[in-house]
Amino acid sequence: MKGLLCATVVTALMGGAGAVQAGQTFDAVKARGQVVCGVHTGLGGFGAPDQKGNWAGIDVDVCRAVAAAMFGDATKVRYVPLSVQRRLPALLSGEVDLLSRNTTWTLTREGPNGQLFTAVNFYDGQGFLVAKKLGVKSAKELNGATVCVQTGTTTEMNLADFARANKIDIKPVTIDSFEEAASTFVSGRCDAMTSDGSQLAAIRANQTPNPDDYVVLPERISKEPLATSVRQGDDQWYNLVKWSFEAMVDAEEHGITSSNVDAQLKSNDPNVQRLLGVTPGMGDSLGVGDKWAYAIIKQVGNYGESYDRNVGKDSKLKLERGLNDLWTRGGLMYAMPIR
Repeated sequence: MKGLLCATVVTALMGGAGAVQAGQTFDAVKARGQVVCGVHTGLGGFGAPDQKGNWAGIDVDVCRAVAAAMFGDATKVRYVPLSVQRRLPALLSGEVDLLSRNTTWTLTREGPNGQLFTAVNFYDGQGFLVAKKLGVKSAKELNGATVCVQTGTTTEMNLADFARANKIDIKPVTIDSFEEAASTFVSGRCDAMTSDGSQLAAIRANQTPNPDDYVVLPERISKEPLATSVRQGDDQWYNLVKWSFEAMVDAEEHGITSSNVDAQLKSNDPNVQRLLGVTPGMGDSLGVGDKWAYAIIKQVGNYGESYDRNVGKDSKLKLERGLNDLWTRGGLMYAMPIR
């Protein structure tokens, strides 16, 4: 009897191992026919509308990728601009389905608060932006300086830690909104501004009268792994969001782009065949069709394409890949195996 009972339990577990459990968010998004995505209120390169109201940015592309995976259409997204203060409440209340808004992955945000991060889509670090006329070459030379900083962020805490560790007197000018903090700095009311290096590059490129008159200092005083997040407790939705981004990185690793993806359907590489749905089954694991990754690559592109056009060599920001390059080129981007 004991052996029969064990066999029954094992059979039941094995029978359910491949089943996709329905998730509340997943089902709601599917029924709605649209992904509701929380994004920045306006940060060039990451999440901002153009003059025609079309949203673009490296964070926006994650939203588009999820829509492409679920619906086969990357345009089926409604963007909700969120301030720092509103971003977490909007996610946890269900106002948005996911948060793709340059938010740092931390223990306190994920553990007790009900937020669950999926994957890092940009590795960053906190830095300082100054006018060249200030004559400062290092952040350690900012003794006595006023520094604009957005309140309610990890940035504010990091600034205090940096000043204390280096025994320098920094006078923080705390401001509620990122936009106001940037405009306050550009107006000359602060000697420096501190934020993620990518945000400082965006301010320098898009908001200063002459970008050549400003410089981002070389130090990075923190680790800022910027990641997309969802609510805890919905594994199916978490999996779709996570693997939508992983597919973009995996595509770059295999040299698959939006322009050659159709030709790659004829590839003999088993990894490429699984990714593009030539070999069926991967979509079943996510509750979507087998062409989910093909739709992402065709409509959004691989991670390198997204990076280059939004923040890299083809953008105003001209950010080097650095840590955001593939692991085969010295970076940290490493796709989980799709198999």
